[in-house]
Amino acid sequence: MTTPAGSGAGFGSVSWWGLSPALDLTAVGPRPQGPSSMGRRAPRARALRGGGAGARDLRAGSFYMLEHNLEAVARHMLLFSLALEDPEKMGLQERSETFLEVWGNSRLRAPVAAFVRAQAARLALLVPEPDRLARELPWLRLCALKFRERDQLEAVLRFWSGGERGPEAFPVGRLWDARVRHYLGSRYDARRGVSDWDLRMKLHDRGAQVIHTQEFGRWRDTGVAFELRDSSAYHVPNRTLASGRLLTHRGERVAARGYWGDIATGPFVAFGIEADDQSLLQTRNGQPVKTAGEITRHNVTEVLRELAAWGRPRASQGNPQQEHPEPAEPFALHFLPLGSAHALHHKGCYQGRFQLLYVACGMVHLLGPELAACVAPGGNLVVESARFLVDLRPEQLQAFAARVGELAGAAGFTPRAPAGPAETFARFTKPRPAGSEHQPQSPSLGAPSLGGGSPSPDAAAPSPRPDRAHSEPASHARVGTRPEPQSPSRTSNGGSGDQEPPEGL
Repeated sequence: MTTPAGSGAGFGSVSWWGLSPALDLTAVGPRPQGPSSMGRRAPRARALRGGGAGARDLRAGSFYMLEHNLEAVARHMLLFSLALEDPEKMGLQERSETFLEVWGNSRLRAPVAAFVRAQAARLALLVPEPDRLARELPWLRLCALKFRERDQLEAVLRFWSGGERGPEAFPVGRLWDARVRHYLGSRYDARRGVSDWDLRMKLHDRGAQVIHTQEFGRWRDTGVAFELRDSSAYHVPNRTLASGRLLTHRGERVAARGYWGDIATGPFVAFGIEADDQSLLQTRNGQPVKTAGEITRHNVTEVLRELAAWGRPRASQGNPQQEHPEPAEPFALHFLPLGSAHALHHKGCYQGRFQLLYVACGMVHLLGPELAACVAPGGNLVVESARFLVDLRPEQLQAFAARVGELAGAAGFTPRAPAGPAETFARFTKPRPAGSEHQPQSPSLGAPSLGGGSPSPDAAAPSPRPDRAHSEPASHARVGTRPEPQSPSRTSNGGSGDQEPPEGL
């Protein structure tokens, strides 16, 4: 059997990386109005994010995450804890290389695998202890998750820490090859040609010319996107890419662990096709000077460098004589419960409180009046396009862009600029009521914070929890990446039949 172009099977059912260049959400959202006065700071930015995207510019403010599986939540926790690691404990180069391998490679070097095990074991101990979590990782808020979700999150982290020994616990090489075989069908023997066609005729034509044939082909074959050392050094399966799905086996639904993520586009788009330093994008004789892997490494290193500088008190950055150094602006990452996308508006603390709503391309079906009710008048909506999904034909990209416009319009948003299939993001604004003169208010920096998670079909709004503080409304929000219901069957790893992602492992 040959998988037809446009089937979407290469996207998978779990998103481990963004399918668009990393976006600075702090530059997208509305800036707080009014000057700061002594003893009072400007309001903190707030955004709700849904979907997998690069952890690039979440440097200040409150960000609320909606994901559709707990493995993605655990990955966010691990990657953010790495990005915010004390520079005295881990140098910039080591953090950058570790981040790239954990984020985009199916196999890890032994030292990186040891770091993942140790950090996962630490996070597994912190998840069931809110007080200790608040002391050691004050930026992480899990208080909105249900107790059952926390237990499942802890189980995921225990698996990463080596709870099941040996490579057979997650044989990523075999699982990756099974996915590719099912995706290509009769074209499997010509997979090098298929890979080259997808790169040159699709990704290059859509603006990703810096992705090199060799690095893209290597990732398509093995799942290793960033080869920073000798290829023989990458032999430990990256357990953070493991997730579960319900498969139909002999008429019964059984849970299966495997690799259910992207095998078509790759992690190069998020950090590897754009750069502030234009010299990285130069061409000679029509060929890019730098590869997407090299640009990704540069961009991630610069982001981590900025985070390290931002995290230090202001006095240590330039005014050591200051008697009371001003602390860095607070940053909080909240995870909302699975399946809470359509229930958030029922809680008063979320109604009209988000200044920015970001929706990934795989979660567009969640965009509706319910989520719009959580956005303040004058707030912004940013929707990721399907531009870099290689399985989609031009007419399907056109239809997707039109559908996004319809859903946003029905939810009460107006377009900020016409968005076609060639655009990476569609941008909208929620109109202010007639006669409104005031900007939406947001909490001060000293206000207590809320917790957050990711969407799943049958989960309800979070129940009251003793360790949750509701005095601060939500901030920036983002909805997790998940294929739309009308997309074709996402059978992979050799599985068959209708499949749905489980609630957690």
